[in-house]
Amino acid sequence: MKLLRTLAGNHPAVVRSLGRRNFCAPSEEYLKRNYANNEAEYNTVISSITSQRRNYLLRDVYDDMMLDGVKPERDTFHSLIVGTMKGGRMQDAFFFREEMKSMGLVPDVALYNYLISTCGKCKNSDQAIRLLDEMKRSEVKPTGQTYICLLHAFAATGRLDRVYAIVRDMTAAGLGLNKFCYAGIIIAHKNKTPLTDDTPSKIIELVEQSKGWSSVEQTKDTAENVMMGITEEELYNLPTAEYVHRRAGFIARPLTVYQVAFEACADLKDVQATDRLLELLEKDGKTPDVFILMQVMRCYLHAGDIDRGLKIFEDYMNSNRPPMIELYVTLAEGAMVGYTPRGMQLAQETLINMNNRSYFLNFKMGNDLLLAAAGEKTGGYTTANLIWDMMQARNLTPSLPAVEAYYNGLREREIPADDPRLMKVSRTFDQLRLKVGTGGR
Repeated sequence: MKLLRTLAGNHPAVVRSLGRRNFCAPSEEYLKRNYANNEAEYNTVISSITSQRRNYLLRDVYDDMMLDGVKPERDTFHSLIVGTMKGGRMQDAFFFREEMKSMGLVPDVALYNYLISTCGKCKNSDQAIRLLDEMKRSEVKPTGQTYICLLHAFAATGRLDRVYAIVRDMTAAGLGLNKFCYAGIIIAHKNKTPLTDDTPSKIIELVEQSKGWSSVEQTKDTAENVMMGITEEELYNLPTAEYVHRRAGFIARPLTVYQVAFEACADLKDVQATDRLLELLEKDGKTPDVFILMQVMRCYLHAGDIDRGLKIFEDYMNSNRPPMIELYVTLAEGAMVGYTPRGMQLAQETLINMNNRSYFLNFKMGNDLLLAAAGEKTGGYTTANLIWDMMQARNLTPSLPAVEAYYNGLREREIPADDPRLMKVSRTFDQLRLKVGTGGR
């Protein structure tokens, strides 16, 4: 396929003209190497790749469709763009949009919403507003979701003035503010630069204002989004998006505004604002879900209050609620802030306890923890070594930045050049550098 791309000069029209790959290979061999033969089979492959978060392969799948002479219809393009949205691959999303247009398929409002959402995920609000202008030129009527996607795209870049301009436009169009609008305004306040001293108080004020929200266009997942497996949390790039499919009370969806507010206060390391939010939540007769508890722990720990962060963790574990690996990881990561002897010891104990209870790190968790632990400049590097060993036991290779940080930390210590750990990390580091250098992912 790469050879054909090279010969065709990467021109889509030329590639498409090659038609189905009817090479002289025996039919059995062809079937072995050809993983899909029609649009339905390709759609299954696209869905599988998206669910596995291997979104970078979608362009390759599309190229194979063209080489096979399989013409994608509207639903296929929607699936491709949803996949790029979830992976935050804006360039690929716009490529598929142009390919769709070249085949005479006009983007509808749902597809424009996905594209604007992708811009928000990639923090490119200028491109998002250009999409809205294109919708108007194409006479595609924006919906309430379109405006909220746009609001969150500006919120991601902290453009508070544009966020409030969208709020005014929505109000003028007869659309009230729903919980996702208030969540977006809170995110915009947190992301604006420079931050002001009144940011935490503004967040508290917005939480209180949101309690009386009502919307002409009620908050609901559209049929298109349900079919595509997209929640509104994912569409608007909320911090709860990656957890929304979890069960056992991990996410209480009615608490959207609170969730975003607690996450913002944790990022700001504002303990006072976090305590105030807990008071408001209790006053409303609500119980913090697991996501909120993670943010409360994170705020306390990152502000240097290990005791209060640990108490949140222990209170949860002593309750009848199911244990969650995210709470272990949050405690371990937060305890490492400042690299104090007590904090590093707590991080080790937490990870060992987690492992003994048969909760194991996935790639993202292990990678983030290793990157954090590798920053320890003094001490025996025990925590970083433990995390590396835990990942090795699960056959997980950290990312290049994490391995590089860990490798540099090992070299800064008095470790013999023939030490097995140092040699293993050095080989992994060289392999990853070679892979990235040759265009590997």
